[in-house]
Amino acid sequence: MMSCSKYAKSAGGGLALALGASMLVASAAMSETTIRVQMTVTATSDEAVMLTRFADDVSALTNGEVVIELLPAGAVVGVSETLDAVDSGLVEAGYAWSHYWSGKHPAAMLFGSPVAGAGLGIDNIAFLSWFQYGGGKELYDQLWDEMDVNVKGFMLHPVGPEALGWFREPINSMDDFRKYRFRTPPGIPGQTYKDIGIASVAMGGGDILPALEAGTIDAAEWCCPKPDSIFGIQKVLKHYYLQGLHQVVVNGDLYINGDVYDSLTDQQKKALEVAANAALSYSMSYRIYENGKALRDLTENQGVILHDTPADYFPEYMNAARATLEKNAAENEFFATVWESQREFATVAVPFWAGAQASNASLGKAFADSLN
Repeated sequence: MMSCSKYAKSAGGGLALALGASMLVASAAMSETTIRVQMTVTATSDEAVMLTRFADDVSALTNGEVVIELLPAGAVVGVSETLDAVDSGLVEAGYAWSHYWSGKHPAAMLFGSPVAGAGLGIDNIAFLSWFQYGGGKELYDQLWDEMDVNVKGFMLHPVGPEALGWFREPINSMDDFRKYRFRTPPGIPGQTYKDIGIASVAMGGGDILPALEAGTIDAAEWCCPKPDSIFGIQKVLKHYYLQGLHQVVVNGDLYINGDVYDSLTDQQKKALEVAANAALSYSMSYRIYENGKALRDLTENQGVILHDTPADYFPEYMNAARATLEKNAAENEFFATVWESQREFATVAVPFWAGAQASNASLGKAFADSLN
């Protein structure tokens, strides 16, 4: 039989263990950081699907210490106010495409949507090579200081190459193209269309279908087969062109308030970095398959006719894009620095990558043609 003194000692030890466990639980609860991310897309979008995976990865890598909560577009502020809300701390984080902020600094376009592959033949995979190994990430970190915003950015989701777009009738030349009022992205990509004589109309994604139905525009681009089909553009337009230059590279990014980011531990910051790098791969893998399934459905079940883009589009758009890039480089020092970095990278990487991709593209086209 246990003596009273021994029982007291045992009970005291158990109490100490219980108290210690309670303190650890309380400490863990106190250390939990919730980061609300206001998206610029809906809660059912592909971006939300991929952001959920990113959030799960961050939670797993931090043992639940960092919780990412997704908010749909407009939950706290309007889409165009997202970055300002993160900067001020109104929300802890936001998600958008960095070319949305070209009005704050033109170099944002070179990270979010470098028009015509930065005029240098850079595609999404080559862009990631520049970003991760060619000095791009360091310049990306500098961008937020140049914009004077209290933000830490993470590149997450490559999107491109985006399709040229949708038309009521086939276009066989640029003269045919110029007959249409065409929805384009805002900023430099849309301006470049204006520079080659296209009646470019910038508008948000949610306005595209109503504008087509009302006749405000009669041709449009948005993104790629799956997002386009979700919007329902195929209900109005049936002629679809995949090869475009305006957004060969597009990247969706996470922006975290700088004070929130600085409050994280080194291990938590590393977890964000690791999860972001994983997201870059997940996004490309996800989009290839999802867009492939959507394109098959569009052409086999919804009456969409797939065409090749007219050959004279490519030199016209590329020349106009290069002129716009040169103009911005002449007017803004940091823009020139980023573009020169991309140019130096391209002189080394693009000759190899373009040559390798030419055989890959020919092989893929041969297989695609055999399906017909």
